[in-house]
Amino acid sequence: MRKKTFAVAALLAAATLTLSACGSGDSGSSPVAAVSEDGKQQAATVLDQPFPKPDLVLTDTQGKSYDLRKQTAGHPTLIYFGYTNCPDVCPLTMSNIAVAKKQLSQAEQDELRVVFVTTDPDRDTPAALGKWLKGIDPQVVGLTGKFATIQAAARTVGISVEAPHKDKNGKIVSTHGTQVVAFSPKTDGGYLLYGEDADVDDYTKDLPKILKGANP
Repeated sequence: MRKKTFAVAALLAAATLTLSACGSGDSGSSPVAAVSEDGKQQAATVLDQPFPKPDLVLTDTQGKSYDLRKQTAGHPTLIYFGYTNCPDVCPLTMSNIAVAKKQLSQAEQDELRVVFVTTDPDRDTPAALGKWLKGIDPQVVGLTGKFATIQAAARTVGISVEAPHKDKNGKIVSTHGTQVVAFSPKTDGGYLLYGEDADVDDYTKDLPKILKGANP
């Protein structure tokens, strides 16, 4: 079933509006979704002009420098910006990907790169990230660093990230775009976006194609 593609400029605008203040009860606007010819919503939005992979060097859960472009080059890669203290969208998104990933062969799992970049680096130290991700999928690459660096990198793939702040109840929340960006192993371009409504079945169906750099 052929999906419509969306111009990058339009998606940038949509992504800016699609924010989730995790833990605040405000889920933001509805995530972007591709629409097939029969009107049924699809999990993946196919970009007509892929995003370049962020030129980003941060610190991983082992406290080592991690060059995103260099260390994921030629690998199918999923990138998500979120934080470990999020009570809803972030853990659900990462768990959905982890469950779907287990349906792949071991060789395919080893080939896939799933990267979680924190939007709350002051609290998400390498140790905190490592502990949280261990309960979801130890293979996930967790990255932390300076907030300004992370915010700028997220912006290059159309995802808005605001500095962590206290909500009306005095709880620290991180407001951020909730899209997962999939990068092709063939071009290293980010050619697919998944909104927060993407579930385990969506990722299970699409991951084998993402591994090949194909459209879902």
